[in-house]
Amino acid sequence: MSKVCILTGKRPIYGNNVSHANNHTRTRFEPNLHTKRIWIEEEKRWVKVRLTAKAMKIMSKTGTAELAKLLK
Repeated sequence: MSKVCILTGKRPIYGNNVSHANNHTRTRFEPNLHTKRIWIEEEKRWVKVRLTAKAMKIMSKTGTAELAKLLK
C-alpha cells in the first residue's frame, strides 16, 4: 500500500541526513499517516481511509463532505 494521504496528497519526500562532520546520507521522510474509520452520512456506511494528522485536523473543522466527494 502506498504511503499517500488521500485527502491532502502528501507523499514521502527524499533528502539528506547531515552529520556534525557534514557527511550526507540519503533518507526518506514519511508522512504522518494513520488508518481511520469514518462514517459517511450520505452513503450510510463506514469507510476505512489512510489520512495524515493534518488531514484529520482539516476534517474535524470542515466535516466529511470533502472526503465523500473524493471517494465517489
